[in-house]
Amino acid sequence: MSPEPVGPQGTVDVVLVKAGRTKIRYPAALLHDDGTRLTVRAPWAGAGVRDFGFVRFAPGDVFTEHYRRDRWYAVKEVRTGAGELKGWYCDVTRPAVRTGGELVVEDLDLDLWCSADGTDVRRLDEDEFAASGLAERDPAAAAAAVRALDELERLARGGGLGGMRA
Repeated sequence: MSPEPVGPQGTVDVVLVKAGRTKIRYPAALLHDDGTRLTVRAPWAGAGVRDFGFVRFAPGDVFTEHYRRDRWYAVKEVRTGAGELKGWYCDVTRPAVRTGGELVVEDLDLDLWCSADGTDVRRLDEDEFAASGLAERDPAAAAAAVRALDELERLARGGGLGGMRA
C-alpha cells in the first residue's frame, strides 16, 4: 500500500477496537505515514486522571504514538504537557489499518510499560489476554500477540523504545 500524503495539518481519528467494539476514538495529528509506519500525536484521550500505580496519565499529557502495518504492536511515548518524558506504554495489537481519515487498531489485551529511565518494565494484562479466549478462537493471532509482547520487552530492556521512530 502506498502512503497517503501527510501535510502539516493532517489529522486522523484513531479508533481502538477491543472484542469487536470501539473502545475509544480520538482525533490525532498525523505526523508520518510511509505506507508501513505511522506516527500520530494526541493529548491524553481518557476521561480525567488514570492512575495505574506505576504511572499516572492526566489531562495535559501528550502521546506520540507509533503504529505499524507490519508488526503486532503500537508504541506510545508519553510526556507531560511540559515535555517531561514519563515513559512508553505499548499495546499489543493486530497490525494497524488506515483507511482515509481513520486509523483502526485492534487491541489484543496484552500491554507493556517502560518508565522513562528504563528501570521499570512491566508486562500487563496477561490475565485478561488468557481470559479473552483468543488462543482458542485464533491460535495464530494469539501466538503472534505473545511474540509481540516478548519483542516489546526485549526492546524495552535493551533501551530500544526510546529510539522508536516511525
